[in-house]
Order: sequence, then structure tokens, then C-alpha cells
Amino acid sequence: MIKKNDLFEAEITAMTAEGSGICRADGMAVFVPGTAVGDRCVVRVVKVLKKYAFGRLEELLTPSPDRTTPDCPIAGPCGGCVYRHITYEAELKIKTQRVRDALERIGGFENIPMEPILGAPSRTRYRNKCQLPIGLSKNGEMQMGFYAVNSHRIIDTHTCLLQPEVFDRAAEAFRAWQKLSGESIYDEAAHSGVLRHLYMRCGEKSGEVLVCIVANGAKLHGEDLLVKMLREAVPEITGIVLNINRERTNVVLGRELRTLWGKPTIRDTLCRLEFEISPHAFYQVNRTQAEALYNKAAEYAGLTGAETLLDLYCGTGTIGLSMASRAKKLIGAEIIPAAVENARKNAAHNHVTNAEFLCGDAKDAARILYERGERPDVIVIDPPRKGCDAAVISTIAAMRPTRVVYVSCDPATLARDLKQFTAEDYNIEAVTPVDMFPGTAHVETVCLLSKLKSTQHIEVELDMDELDLTDAEKKATYQEIKNYVLEHCGLKVSNLYIAQVKQKCGIIERENYNKPKSEDARQPQCPPEKEKAIKEALKHFGMI
Repeated sequence: MIKKNDLFEAEITAMTAEGSGICRADGMAVFVPGTAVGDRCVVRVVKVLKKYAFGRLEELLTPSPDRTTPDCPIAGPCGGCVYRHITYEAELKIKTQRVRDALERIGGFENIPMEPILGAPSRTRYRNKCQLPIGLSKNGEMQMGFYAVNSHRIIDTHTCLLQPEVFDRAAEAFRAWQKLSGESIYDEAAHSGVLRHLYMRCGEKSGEVLVCIVANGAKLHGEDLLVKMLREAVPEITGIVLNINRERTNVVLGRELRTLWGKPTIRDTLCRLEFEISPHAFYQVNRTQAEALYNKAAEYAGLTGAETLLDLYCGTGTIGLSMASRAKKLIGAEIIPAAVENARKNAAHNHVTNAEFLCGDAKDAARILYERGERPDVIVIDPPRKGCDAAVISTIAAMRPTRVVYVSCDPATLARDLKQFTAEDYNIEAVTPVDMFPGTAHVETVCLLSKLKSTQHIEVELDMDELDLTDAEKKATYQEIKNYVLEHCGLKVSNLYIAQVKQKCGIIERENYNKPKSEDARQPQCPPEKEKAIKEALKHFGMI
């Protein structure tokens, strides 16, 4: 059995989702950062857990053919770019395989209709947003850069190859100003000092630049000097703002902004639409690849001008608005009020007249559409990293759109959610990975789902109360309960039997669920052995 500080020779055979190489020692998987598939190396064990271990590259014996010379001196300690030591072709293969592995292993899918990954035209200078934490070095001087992996230790950085060169110039001018002004540095532990973050945004098409200083206070020493030095170093700059964040928090931005010079927003163009971007507003970090992703999503949506398009998790409306000209009507739904207001402003600014935006979750949107007699033909979803709640997927299925376009930022939660969609009679038609963040471990995916066609169907009237699921019901679908009972007890159970047992356990409270149509009608009752098996499933899923 391996133990900490053991040395062993091994070959890297695969990669983790986080970008570490995988090798084996004494039958145990060992994860080694900074390695590549095909590397023959000496590894030192740094941590051993029950089923796997972590290692450090001690010596490279035979390099992988995928290796290349890293172009960034701090790629290792920074940890943001896990793939700068391999070719871009190798990186794209790894990301494609990551999506495929998740769909196969987590989703249980075979013969996946995978299209080629959409690679980026450049691995460098593609980010239009940067937030640099500020701290004190051991010698008492200001340092500014990025947090080291799994820590709040700042790696002092004077240039980052993921960000435009204009950010480097602005950061150097800010450093020079701090030395001249003597403005204090924020101490996270003591909650004292002023300067917390330097936050910058730029418009790739417009060329506009916004510099935002995040401070533990409402005023800076030498504000006029700061404005002068930034404007001299960055002629492209269009706005300088102070963000006031006095909270003990890891959240970068506070709520209050004060403009020191220029305007507090920038503008940029995405899919022929112009967006006004404030420090708080969401905007895709890689504009060029965002256009590639949105174009693929629009291709999958297959709009002809006759459809009602529902954009769930719409945020500030960018995806839906990019497709609005191809739809009869666009309806966006988002739970964050400020994002909904931004989406409405974006629609008005771009003269999009066939769009409306609702503030609420998926169930709220479904209820409003149902009460108005509207049914979306196509639904686009772009959920957060945690994916969709089971109740949201059930709601989407109940609305019966002909196509669902799922935009995902995490292959694992995508695979989990696609499994439920297929249980709800949707078929995976196409999957395309998109490399939005070259050099990093992240990969986006666009997936097209279509409603399965059947020669037989049953017309049902949807009671919107059925969309108001209890907390217990959100934990497992009927199909998941059926699968569990069949796998563990060898019994087949119906939705009716599951509903009867749920009612006995106090889960379902809606009076009309599976109620006979007449008082004299007789329903088959769940046999005792099946009731016992269903209760075991409910316990397994934490529903009782």
C-alpha cells in the first residue's frame, strides 16, 4: 500500500476533470497535476485517501508527444491554466473525451451523436474581464494577481496571457499610483485597510475599457492622481469607478458604485446586438466563443419565425435575444430581478419588440404561460453549474416543447439531467462541446433534445398544481423510483402504486392526484410486498 512521500515510476494514462494526469500505484489511482497523457515520470505521493491519492511530478523520464513548452512562468503556482504545457489539439481531445465520459458513465448513454468540439481561434488574450485580489507581501509591499490553487495566497502577477494587454497597462499604472498615494491595503483577517480588488472590463468590438477599484471605504487618497495616471497609461479607457465593499465577504463587488471619471459602463457587440455592461452585469467572458456557442444553440433551436421560444435561466437575456429575430415570440424567465431588468433594457436598446421577460423560476413561467394558453415550441436552458432541479425538468416536459436546447457549463450535471430528460420521453439528437476557456479545465456543451414521436398518445389536462412539488417530491422522479424498485427488489410498480404509497406517507397532498373519476370507480390497491419495496425506495431517496 502506498504512503505519503513514496516515490514510484508510472505512465500517465488519462486526465481528471480538473486537468490532473492519472496514473496508478499498487492498484490505486494517483492524480498528478502538470502532467500529460503519455508522460513516463517519477511521482512523489503527497496525500493518500481511501480510494485514491494525490501526487507531485518529481522527474519527467519520457515526455508525452502532446507536451509543449509553457508560455507562462506562473501557470503552475497560479493554477488557473492547467493545460498550458500541452498542445491545443491535445487539450481539445481531452475536453471532448471529458464530455463523452460524463455522458457514458453518469448518464449511461451509448452511441452519443457527438459533433466536433468548437475550438477557439486563440488560446491567449481572450478574456474581457479581470478581477485581481490585492494584498500585502511579506516585505510589506502591495501584491496583486491571482489566488494560488485552493488558497487565498496571492501569486503576484504582472501579466496574464488570458487577458488583453490593456489590462496589464492599467494594472501597472494602478501599482504606481498606490506607491505614490500610500493608500492602504485591505487585510482580510483584520478587516482593515482600503484596497481590495482591481476589477477591469473591456469591449472586444468596441474597444472601450472600464477600470473599477473595489475598496473597503467610500474614498481613496489621491483620486485625481489615480484618474490622471490611468488615463495616461490607457488612452482607451472610457470609465473609472469606485466600488464600495465594506462587508466581511469573499464576494468581490459591493452594491454601491461611485464614478470617478467617464461613464460607469462599457458597450460591446455580441451576435449583432449591442449590450451595455456595468461592473455588476453578466456578460460572456470570451465574446468570440460565446458567438460560436450561441450560433450552435440557434442552429439546434431550428427556428423558422413561427415559434414561441422560452429562454429559461435567461440572465440578462443574451441567448434569447440573439435568437429573437428568428422566433415569433421570445419569453425569458430569470429569478434575479436585476438581471430581468437588464434583459428588458437590452431588448429595448436593440429594438427587439417580440420579447418579454418574467421574473421567477421555471414553475412561475410555466404557470403564467399555461394560464395565458401559450405553449413554447422550443425551450432553451442555460442553468448554473449545479444543473437543473428535477422539478424544473418535469415542468419542461409537462410543457411538451418539440425541442429543448440545453447549454451546460458542467458535463457531469448535464449527463445527470439528460438522463431524466430521456426518462421524460426526450431523445438526444446532437451534442457539441465548446471550448469557451482555452488553457483551463472548463468546457461548455450544447445539446439538442427532441420530443419522441409516438403513434399512440393520451390527451391529458395538466393541473398546474402538479407543478408545485413538495420538497420531498423534488428528490426523485417516478421513473427513478420505478428503476430503484426493479433493480433492488425485482418488482415492477406503476405510477398509481407509487402515488398511493406517497399519499400514505404524507408526501402528496393534492386532492385530485390519481383520484377516480366517479365515487363508484374502483382503483387497484398496491400489494403489501410492492408497498414495502416502494417505501424502501422513498427512504433511499430521502423522501421519508
